[in-house]
Amino acid sequence: MPYHLLHGQPDGAVRHVLRIAAIGATTWLVLRIGYALSDPPLERLMRIEGERNRRARRARTQMLLLRRIAAVLIVVLAVGAALFTFPGVRAVGAGVLASAGVAGLVVGIAARPTLGNLLAGLQLAFSDALRLDDIVVTQGTWGRVEELTLSYVVLRLWDDRRMIFPVSHFTEQPFENWTRHSSRLLGSVELHVDWTVPVEELRAELYSALQDNPLWDRREWVLQVVETQPNGLITLRALMSAADSASTWDLRCDIREHLIAYIRDHHPEAVPRFRVGSVPVADGAAPSPDGAAPDVPPGTEGGASAGVNAPDDPDGGRAGPAGDGPPPKRLRRA
Repeated sequence: MPYHLLHGQPDGAVRHVLRIAAIGATTWLVLRIGYALSDPPLERLMRIEGERNRRARRARTQMLLLRRIAAVLIVVLAVGAALFTFPGVRAVGAGVLASAGVAGLVVGIAARPTLGNLLAGLQLAFSDALRLDDIVVTQGTWGRVEELTLSYVVLRLWDDRRMIFPVSHFTEQPFENWTRHSSRLLGSVELHVDWTVPVEELRAELYSALQDNPLWDRREWVLQVVETQPNGLITLRALMSAADSASTWDLRCDIREHLIAYIRDHHPEAVPRFRVGSVPVADGAAPSPDGAAPDVPPGTEGGASAGVNAPDDPDGGRAGPAGDGPPPKRLRRA
């Protein structure tokens, strides 16, 4: 170049700029090569389904974090190399290296939350406590892990909203991981019905509905009476298994709708209702002055009319067979 035509000596400045440009270009090239080599394995890991999906998600999570760490280190080294091309910065750098212990302590105290998140991200990824596409519940929020970095975790909620948590939240607060070892889940449906409901017939109808539903994975199912309520109703609970959380939710909704329609159409007398009864008074009888119930004919002793539930017995329980009954049934395997 005809540097003699320019004012001063620009040869050194041009070489300095070219050196910095070479450092930047080399950094960009190394990053692009690293991403090009790591993208195909990551794409293959995303396509793995079945029992190997859990290990594939673990490997993908760790590879993404390692790639981010490597990219950050390469950029930091490149920026440092570019700065050290300036003589003034080189002199300052020598002084900083001489007092690296004190400077590191000051920086560590100032960046303690950031460093804590970085260590928490590494801990989550390499302890296998959290992986990409895991289904988690934290603070009453259900979501799927969409992104896991060294500083934050992004959860995709059921309505496509995103909730962002710091990584340290998952190391300091308890959370549920529904896909820790397997994606299979048990779903439950509870119904409050009248005592007159035919439980055995409803159990057979539940099994028939599950067999016709493609969301059921044919592992577990059961229908049990789990509670008797003081208002004259009983609680039925149906358990069923599915392959993942989304299938479990849809299967629960399908079975709930089916059982409600079956009870309404075939056993309307079992639909929950409130009963109101009055104490019958014999012809010509008058209520006693002290407010006690008048004498009633022998056929109506007990204070309940036909078709009205009898009141609680003096011990606080309802009429029925004594004893606690048989133990609860185990889950049935298809």
